[in-house]
Amino acid sequence: MERAGSSAALAATLRQMAESGRIPHAMLLHENDGGGAYPLVLEFLDEVYGHNPRVKKLIHPDVHFIFPVAGSDKPVSAQFIGKFRDLLAENPYFFENELYAAIGIEGKQSNISVHEARSVLERLSLSAVEGGWRTVVLYLPEKMNQQAANSLLKMVEEPPEKTLFLLITHAPEKVLTTIASRCLFMRIPPLTRDEAREAHPQLGGEPTVYADLFHDLMDALVRKDLLGVLETGEAVAALDSREKQKSFCRFAGEGLRNIFLLQQGLSELGDIPADEQPFYRDLAGRLRKNFSRQGLAALDRALLLLERNVNQKILFAELADRLYMTVL
Repeated sequence: MERAGSSAALAATLRQMAESGRIPHAMLLHENDGGGAYPLVLEFLDEVYGHNPRVKKLIHPDVHFIFPVAGSDKPVSAQFIGKFRDLLAENPYFFENELYAAIGIEGKQSNISVHEARSVLERLSLSAVEGGWRTVVLYLPEKMNQQAANSLLKMVEEPPEKTLFLLITHAPEKVLTTIASRCLFMRIPPLTRDEAREAHPQLGGEPTVYADLFHDLMDALVRKDLLGVLETGEAVAALDSREKQKSFCRFAGEGLRNIFLLQQGLSELGDIPADEQPFYRDLAGRLRKNFSRQGLAALDRALLLLERNVNQKILFAELADRLYMTVL
Protein backbone atom coordinates (compact mmCIF):
# COMPACT_ATOMS: atom_id res chain seq x y z
CA MET A 1 0.00 0.00 0.00
CA GLU A 2 1.31 3.43 -0.94
CA ARG A 3 1.41 5.97 1.89
CA ALA A 4 1.37 9.66 1.13
CA GLY A 5 2.44 12.86 2.86
CA SER A 6 4.45 12.62 6.07
CA SER A 7 4.57 8.81 5.90
CA ALA A 8 6.31 8.99 2.55
CA ALA A 9 8.70 11.57 4.00
CA LEU A 10 9.49 9.27 6.91
CA ALA A 11 10.16 6.39 4.51
CA ALA A 12 12.50 8.64 2.55
CA THR A 13 14.34 9.63 5.73
CA LEU A 14 14.87 5.99 6.67
CA ARG A 15 16.06 5.19 3.16
CA GLN A 16 18.59 8.04 3.29
CA MET A 17 19.89 6.74 6.63
CA ALA A 18 20.46 3.31 5.14
CA GLU A 19 22.09 4.64 1.97
CA SER A 20 24.43 6.93 3.91
CA GLY A 21 25.33 4.29 6.48
CA ARG A 22 24.60 6.80 9.28
CA ILE A 23 22.17 4.57 11.14
CA PRO A 24 21.19 5.16 14.80
CA HIS A 25 21.76 2.06 16.88
CA ALA A 26 18.24 2.21 18.34
CA MET A 27 14.94 3.66 17.09
CA LEU A 28 11.56 3.86 18.79
CA LEU A 29 8.73 3.93 16.24
CA HIS A 30 5.36 5.03 17.61
CA GLU A 31 2.40 3.75 15.59
CA ASN A 32 -1.32 3.53 16.24
CA ASP A 33 -2.46 -0.09 16.52
CA GLY A 34 -2.57 -1.45 12.96
CA GLY A 35 -0.86 1.70 11.74
CA GLY A 36 1.93 0.45 9.53
CA ALA A 37 5.27 0.43 11.34
CA TYR A 38 6.23 -2.97 9.95
CA PRO A 39 6.05 -1.96 6.26
CA LEU A 40 8.41 0.94 6.98
CA VAL A 41 10.72 -1.29 9.03
CA LEU A 42 10.90 -3.93 6.32
CA GLU A 43 11.60 -1.35 3.61
CA PHE A 44 14.35 0.11 5.80
CA LEU A 45 15.91 -3.30 6.47
CA ASP A 46 15.75 -4.13 2.77
CA GLU A 47 18.05 -1.13 2.21
CA VAL A 48 20.29 -1.89 5.21
CA TYR A 49 20.86 -5.48 4.06
CA GLY A 50 21.50 -4.57 0.44
CA HIS A 51 18.18 -5.88 -0.91
CA ASN A 52 18.88 -9.40 0.30
CA PRO A 53 15.68 -11.32 -0.65
CA ARG A 54 15.69 -13.13 2.68
CA VAL A 55 14.77 -9.88 4.45
CA LYS A 56 11.45 -9.62 2.61
CA LYS A 57 10.89 -13.33 3.09
CA LEU A 58 11.38 -12.72 6.85
CA ILE A 59 14.04 -15.43 7.11
CA HIS A 60 17.30 -13.46 7.25
CA PRO A 61 19.44 -15.12 9.97
CA ASP A 62 20.60 -11.78 11.39
CA VAL A 63 17.12 -10.22 11.76
CA HIS A 64 15.37 -11.29 14.96
CA PHE A 65 11.67 -10.60 15.57
CA ILE A 66 10.53 -10.31 19.19
CA PHE A 67 6.91 -9.87 20.30
CA PRO A 68 4.73 -10.50 23.37
CA VAL A 69 3.82 -14.14 24.00
CA ALA A 70 2.09 -16.17 26.68
CA GLY A 71 2.00 -19.75 27.94
CA SER A 72 3.66 -22.08 30.37
CA ASP A 73 7.28 -23.20 30.53
CA LYS A 74 8.95 -19.85 29.77
CA PRO A 75 7.71 -19.20 26.20
CA VAL A 76 9.72 -17.03 23.81
CA SER A 77 8.99 -15.55 20.39
CA ALA A 78 11.05 -18.18 18.57
CA GLN A 79 8.43 -20.80 19.48
CA PHE A 80 5.79 -18.85 17.52
CA ILE A 81 7.93 -17.42 14.72
CA GLY A 82 6.35 -19.46 11.91
CA LYS A 83 2.84 -18.19 12.65
CA PHE A 84 4.19 -14.67 13.13
CA ARG A 85 5.88 -14.74 9.71
CA ASP A 86 2.64 -15.94 8.11
CA LEU A 87 0.71 -13.06 9.71
CA LEU A 88 3.31 -10.44 8.76
CA ALA A 89 3.53 -11.71 5.18
CA GLU A 90 -0.26 -11.69 4.83
CA ASN A 91 -0.80 -8.18 6.20
CA PRO A 92 1.98 -6.11 7.82
CA TYR A 93 -0.74 -3.67 9.02
CA PHE A 94 -2.04 -6.24 11.52
CA PHE A 95 -3.68 -5.23 14.80
CA GLU A 96 -2.23 -6.32 18.13
CA ASN A 97 -5.17 -8.61 18.81
CA GLU A 98 -4.66 -10.26 15.40
CA LEU A 99 -1.15 -11.24 16.44
CA TYR A 100 -2.43 -12.95 19.56
CA ALA A 101 -5.13 -14.75 17.58
CA ALA A 102 -2.58 -15.87 14.98
CA ILE A 103 -0.18 -17.36 17.54
CA GLY A 104 -2.99 -18.90 19.61
CA ILE A 105 -2.78 -16.86 22.83
CA GLU A 106 -5.85 -14.65 22.46
CA GLY A 107 -7.38 -13.85 25.84
CA LYS A 108 -4.17 -14.67 27.73
CA GLN A 109 -1.91 -12.21 29.53
CA SER A 110 0.98 -11.59 27.15
CA ASN A 111 4.36 -10.05 27.90
CA ILE A 112 8.03 -9.97 26.93
CA SER A 113 9.76 -11.80 29.72
CA VAL A 114 13.27 -11.83 31.12
CA HIS A 115 13.73 -15.24 29.45
CA GLU A 116 13.05 -13.58 26.10
CA ALA A 117 15.51 -10.79 26.89
CA ARG A 118 18.21 -13.30 27.79
CA SER A 119 17.51 -15.19 24.57
CA VAL A 120 18.04 -11.94 22.62
CA LEU A 121 21.31 -11.27 24.44
CA GLU A 122 22.55 -14.79 23.66
CA ARG A 123 21.84 -14.32 19.96
CA LEU A 124 23.52 -10.92 19.89
CA SER A 125 26.59 -12.32 21.62
CA LEU A 126 27.29 -14.35 18.47
CA SER A 127 28.83 -12.92 15.33
CA ALA A 128 26.49 -11.96 12.51
CA VAL A 129 25.95 -14.95 10.23
CA GLU A 130 26.57 -12.84 7.13
CA GLY A 131 29.11 -10.49 8.70
CA GLY A 132 26.97 -7.36 8.52
CA TRP A 133 24.26 -5.86 10.71
CA ARG A 134 22.44 -7.74 13.44
CA THR A 135 18.92 -6.41 14.03
CA VAL A 136 16.31 -6.89 16.73
CA VAL A 137 12.79 -5.83 15.76
CA LEU A 138 10.93 -5.65 19.05
CA TYR A 139 7.15 -5.22 18.91
CA LEU A 140 5.56 -3.53 21.93
CA PRO A 141 8.48 -2.81 24.26
CA GLU A 142 5.89 -1.51 26.74
CA LYS A 143 5.05 -5.19 27.30
CA MET A 144 8.47 -5.89 28.78
CA ASN A 145 8.47 -6.55 32.48
CA GLN A 146 11.01 -4.73 34.62
CA GLN A 147 13.50 -7.61 34.63
CA ALA A 148 13.39 -7.94 30.84
CA ALA A 149 13.83 -4.21 30.31
CA ASN A 150 16.75 -4.06 32.71
CA SER A 151 18.40 -7.05 31.00
CA LEU A 152 18.27 -5.35 27.61
CA LEU A 153 19.16 -1.89 28.87
CA LYS A 154 22.95 -2.25 28.80
CA MET A 155 22.87 -3.69 25.27
CA VAL A 156 20.73 -0.76 24.08
CA GLU A 157 23.01 1.70 25.90
CA GLU A 158 26.26 0.24 24.59
CA PRO A 159 25.48 -1.98 21.60
CA PRO A 160 28.23 -3.91 19.82
CA GLU A 161 29.22 -2.55 16.42
CA LYS A 162 26.58 -2.93 13.70
CA THR A 163 23.82 -3.89 16.12
CA LEU A 164 20.44 -2.28 15.48
CA PHE A 165 17.34 -2.15 17.69
CA LEU A 166 14.01 -1.22 16.10
CA LEU A 167 11.27 -0.88 18.73
CA ILE A 168 7.63 -0.56 17.64
CA THR A 169 5.35 0.86 20.32
CA HIS A 170 1.70 1.79 20.75
CA ALA A 171 2.33 3.53 24.08
CA PRO A 172 5.74 5.26 24.20
CA GLU A 173 4.98 6.74 27.61
CA LYS A 174 4.96 3.19 29.03
CA VAL A 175 8.36 2.22 27.63
CA LEU A 176 11.08 2.20 30.27
CA THR A 177 12.46 5.74 30.24
CA THR A 178 16.08 4.63 30.32
CA ILE A 179 15.50 2.60 27.13
CA ALA A 180 13.36 5.20 25.33
CA SER A 181 15.92 7.92 26.03
CA ARG A 182 18.57 5.92 24.13
CA CYS A 183 16.42 5.69 21.01
CA LEU A 184 15.76 8.02 18.11
CA PHE A 185 12.01 8.64 18.34
CA MET A 186 9.86 8.59 15.20
CA ARG A 187 6.09 9.08 15.05
CA ILE A 188 4.33 7.17 12.29
CA PRO A 189 1.29 9.20 11.18
CA PRO A 190 -2.06 7.45 11.56
CA LEU A 191 -3.76 6.02 8.49
CA THR A 192 -6.33 8.08 6.67
CA ARG A 193 -9.74 6.48 6.28
CA ASP A 194 -8.94 5.43 2.69
CA GLU A 195 -5.59 3.96 3.77
CA ALA A 196 -7.27 2.13 6.64
CA ARG A 197 -9.88 0.62 4.31
CA GLU A 198 -7.09 -0.69 2.09
CA ALA A 199 -4.94 -1.93 4.98
CA HIS A 200 -7.81 -3.60 6.88
CA PRO A 201 -10.25 -5.08 4.35
CA GLN A 202 -11.37 -7.54 7.03
CA LEU A 203 -13.32 -4.68 8.61
CA GLY A 204 -15.81 -4.78 5.75
CA GLY A 205 -14.92 -1.47 4.14
CA GLU A 206 -15.08 0.52 7.37
CA PRO A 207 -11.94 2.53 8.19
CA THR A 208 -11.61 1.00 11.64
CA VAL A 209 -14.06 -0.07 14.28
CA TYR A 210 -12.21 2.14 16.76
CA ALA A 211 -12.59 5.29 14.66
CA ASP A 212 -16.31 4.76 14.27
CA LEU A 213 -16.77 4.16 17.99
CA PHE A 214 -14.71 7.24 18.82
CA HIS A 215 -16.82 9.37 16.48
CA ASP A 216 -20.02 8.05 18.07
CA LEU A 217 -18.69 8.66 21.56
CA MET A 218 -17.53 12.21 20.91
CA ASP A 219 -20.70 13.15 19.02
CA ALA A 220 -22.79 11.98 21.98
CA LEU A 221 -20.56 13.81 24.46
CA VAL A 222 -20.71 17.19 22.75
CA ARG A 223 -24.51 16.81 22.52
CA LYS A 224 -24.57 15.87 26.23
CA ASP A 225 -26.51 12.76 25.24
CA LEU A 226 -26.02 10.41 28.19
CA LEU A 227 -27.94 7.57 26.54
CA GLY A 228 -25.75 7.84 23.43
CA VAL A 229 -22.59 7.84 25.53
CA LEU A 230 -23.75 4.75 27.44
CA GLU A 231 -24.70 2.98 24.20
CA THR A 232 -21.22 3.58 22.82
CA GLY A 233 -19.77 2.23 26.07
CA GLU A 234 -21.86 -0.91 25.60
CA ALA A 235 -20.57 -1.24 22.03
CA VAL A 236 -16.97 -1.06 23.25
CA ALA A 237 -17.74 -3.67 25.93
CA ALA A 238 -19.16 -5.89 23.17
CA LEU A 239 -15.87 -5.97 21.24
CA ASP A 240 -14.87 -9.62 21.18
CA SER A 241 -11.59 -9.40 23.10
CA ARG A 242 -9.95 -7.38 25.82
CA GLU A 243 -7.13 -6.57 23.42
CA LYS A 244 -9.59 -4.84 21.08
CA GLN A 245 -11.02 -2.94 24.03
CA LYS A 246 -7.50 -1.84 25.02
CA SER A 247 -6.84 -0.79 21.44
CA PHE A 248 -9.95 1.36 21.47
CA CYS A 249 -8.84 3.05 24.69
CA ARG A 250 -5.43 3.81 23.19
CA PHE A 251 -7.05 5.09 19.99
CA ALA A 252 -9.39 7.32 21.99
CA GLY A 253 -6.46 8.58 24.05
CA GLU A 254 -4.63 9.62 20.90
CA GLY A 255 -7.78 11.40 19.76
CA LEU A 256 -8.01 13.35 23.02
CA ARG A 257 -4.35 14.28 22.70
CA ASN A 258 -5.01 15.72 19.25
CA ILE A 259 -7.99 17.72 20.58
CA PHE A 260 -5.79 19.15 23.34
CA LEU A 261 -3.07 20.16 20.88
CA LEU A 262 -5.61 21.93 18.67
CA GLN A 263 -6.97 23.81 21.66
CA GLN A 264 -3.43 24.93 22.56
CA GLY A 265 -2.70 26.11 19.03
CA LEU A 266 -0.16 23.30 18.54
CA SER A 267 -1.78 21.47 15.66
CA GLU A 268 1.63 20.89 14.03
CA LEU A 269 2.47 18.50 16.88
CA GLY A 270 -0.62 16.38 16.29
CA ASP A 271 -1.22 13.46 13.95
CA ILE A 272 -4.63 14.12 12.45
CA PRO A 273 -5.27 12.74 8.94
CA ALA A 274 -6.44 15.41 6.52
CA ASP A 275 -9.89 13.87 6.16
CA GLU A 276 -10.38 13.99 9.95
CA GLN A 277 -9.35 17.62 10.45
CA PRO A 278 -12.89 19.12 10.38
CA PHE A 279 -14.13 16.60 12.97
CA TYR A 280 -11.30 17.30 15.40
CA ARG A 281 -11.39 21.06 14.93
CA ASP A 282 -15.11 21.07 15.68
CA LEU A 283 -14.51 19.09 18.88
CA ALA A 284 -11.65 21.38 19.92
CA GLY A 285 -13.97 24.37 19.62
CA ARG A 286 -16.86 22.83 21.53
CA LEU A 287 -15.14 21.05 24.42
CA ARG A 288 -13.69 22.64 27.55
CA LYS A 289 -9.91 22.85 27.65
CA ASN A 290 -9.67 20.55 30.67
CA PHE A 291 -11.73 17.83 28.95
CA SER A 292 -8.79 16.01 27.35
CA ARG A 293 -6.81 15.84 30.59
CA GLN A 294 -9.78 14.44 32.53
CA GLY A 295 -10.72 12.12 29.67
CA LEU A 296 -7.21 10.70 29.44
CA ALA A 297 -7.26 9.97 33.17
CA ALA A 298 -10.53 8.06 32.71
CA LEU A 299 -9.10 6.07 29.78
CA ASP A 300 -5.94 5.22 31.74
CA ARG A 301 -8.13 3.93 34.55
CA ALA A 302 -10.08 1.79 32.09
CA LEU A 303 -6.84 0.30 30.72
CA LEU A 304 -5.67 -0.51 34.24
CA LEU A 305 -8.97 -2.23 35.06
CA LEU A 306 -8.86 -4.21 31.82
CA GLU A 307 -5.46 -5.55 32.88
CA ARG A 308 -7.09 -6.66 36.14
CA ASN A 309 -9.92 -8.49 34.33
CA VAL A 310 -12.72 -6.31 35.68
CA ASN A 311 -16.13 -7.04 34.12
CA GLN A 312 -16.16 -5.18 30.79
CA LYS A 313 -19.80 -4.07 30.89
CA ILE A 314 -19.34 -2.49 34.31
CA LEU A 315 -15.98 -1.02 33.33
CA PHE A 316 -17.18 0.70 30.16
CA ALA A 317 -20.42 1.88 31.75
CA GLU A 318 -18.26 3.57 34.38
CA LEU A 319 -15.96 5.00 31.69
CA ALA A 320 -18.96 6.41 29.82
CA ASP A 321 -20.26 7.99 33.01
CA ARG A 322 -16.86 9.52 33.86
CA LEU A 323 -16.50 11.00 30.38
CA TYR A 324 -20.05 12.36 30.45
CA MET A 325 -19.42 14.09 33.77
CA THR A 326 -16.45 15.95 32.26
CA VAL A 327 -18.68 17.77 29.74
CA LEU A 328 -21.36 18.91 32.19
